[in-house]
Amino acid sequence: MEQKKASWGFWLGSFAFALTIPLMAYRIIRKLCGKKSYDSFKGKVVVITGASSGIGEALAHEFYKQGCKVVLCARRQEELERVKLDLLQKHPTVPTYPPVVVPTDLSDINSLEGIVNQIIDITGHIDFLINNGGISNRGSVIDTNNDVFIRIMTVNYFGAVALTKAALPHMIKQKQGYIVFINSVQGLIAIPNRSAYAASKHALKAFGDTLRSEVARFNIHVTVINAGYVHTALSLNALTGSGNAHGQMDTATAQGYSTDYVAEKTALAVAQKDPEVILAPLIHKMAILMRTNLPRLYFYVMAWRAQRESKQHEM
Repeated sequence: MEQKKASWGFWLGSFAFALTIPLMAYRIIRKLCGKKSYDSFKGKVVVITGASSGIGEALAHEFYKQGCKVVLCARRQEELERVKLDLLQKHPTVPTYPPVVVPTDLSDINSLEGIVNQIIDITGHIDFLINNGGISNRGSVIDTNNDVFIRIMTVNYFGAVALTKAALPHMIKQKQGYIVFINSVQGLIAIPNRSAYAASKHALKAFGDTLRSEVARFNIHVTVINAGYVHTALSLNALTGSGNAHGQMDTATAQGYSTDYVAEKTALAVAQKDPEVILAPLIHKMAILMRTNLPRLYFYVMAWRAQRESKQHEM
């Protein structure tokens, strides 16, 4: 019996070892290819929404230092001008096109085609479109006004859809392009008191997946970045059920990934043409697996979490 166990152990060990070698080789090759392909970024026109702060600002620095022609889009023009100046001061040796500031309101759906045309008039074309702008929410379903659901869905989903649709004909005409959606782990799983935000991120992921299959024949690539908690002002600016700013930095957000880390991983994903990336700690990845394979257990855990949060709110 012990000899049989030893035999099984030998074969399992051999299989694991045999599997490890090609996986390691694959990762090394991907990293090498990713580093080499950064050269192809030089001179590319990169449009970034939500570029006035947080992940968008970090993305601007990451792509600018790779030699890209960066177009900064967000509502706050003063902040965009600050980011532009920061890029020029921090990367003075980068031989690239000066950053372009284009004030953009993603909630004004009908203006976005004009925004794309304005950008093309300035830069000539768009190579990369990074849909990053968005807002979050804090509040239970019953306590959240319908206007909040509409506003968040408009900015996070319909704004990204409209901007992408406006850029697509130009990318199809030039027979190349790249579209990135900075999404969230909450586009894969939903947690209590984030219904409006999670719904918009689920929708955005589905749109990205459908788009990827449809535009592949035009040499247009799509990457969806599903990020966990990132240390930004997202929770501070999140909308409460009444539509006011949450105004608090959540502990999980404060302890989240740095924006620079997310920007670096996004650039690498684009360099390697990864269709989807999950930037999250192990516990979040386990939750995703639980939701997919053990939904009853996941729903039980989320119900417990909702009850706990409700009691904390009452206190």
